[in-house]
Amino acid sequence: MTKMTKMTKNAAYSNGWISTGSIKVKDEVFHYSVKHFAEVSDWGIDGGRISKLSLKRNGEWVCNYDRGWDIKPADENTEIAYQLLIDQMN
Repeated sequence: MTKMTKMTKNAAYSNGWISTGSIKVKDEVFHYSVKHFAEVSDWGIDGGRISKLSLKRNGEWVCNYDRGWDIKPADENTEIAYQLLIDQMN
């Protein structure tokens, strides 16, 4: 089962948002932080609106994008959580 269990949005930048929350994928909980904008950007993931995205599981970074890939999704569950965020915010 996959679901977003918590999402909080804070207006952090003049034209963008920082969203934080958690996603449960099967029996694993991922905590996320995403910086996204109203317009697409060359710095965004695949030219989209998300310029920064991080996922942590059990206190460890399992995915991190900061205007480029630092850590690509580590495994299948991380990929599912990542894709859910992309679908929701990009």
